[in-house]
Amino acid sequence: VQLVESVGGLVQPGASLRLSCAASGFTFANSGMNWVRQVPGKGLEWVSSIRSITFTTYYQDSVKGRFPISRDNAKNTMYMQMNNLQPEGTAVYFCAASFGSDAATSTKKENYKCWGQGTQVTVTS
Repeated sequence: VQLVESVGGLVQPGASLRLSCAASGFTFANSGMNWVRQVPGKGLEWVSSIRSITFTTYYQDSVKGRFPISRDNAKNTMYMQMNNLQPEGTAVYFCAASFGSDAATSTKKENYKCWGQGTQVTVTS
């Protein structure tokens, strides 16, 4: 069971960046998928989720409308398009698989089937 995030990056405020999360070792199409981030000096913060089958999406208020989440079950891959990035978006971003088809919306690692290694996104001028 493995999740691998794409490389993040160092961007200026207002820039866009797309993260991807490639899954293997489990039935991706049956799993809800989620993004969680670790903000410097703070705990884990749930960002967004997408259910399997229905593709229903859920967002933290601070990213709603700016960070659309999507998935391609044929490619076993989830995406997050981060638009209009701001300094408060600086974090290590993790993708995580739910135990079932639903969104997890949790900040506790034990509530997820597996996690990626994380990818650093830094937003600074």
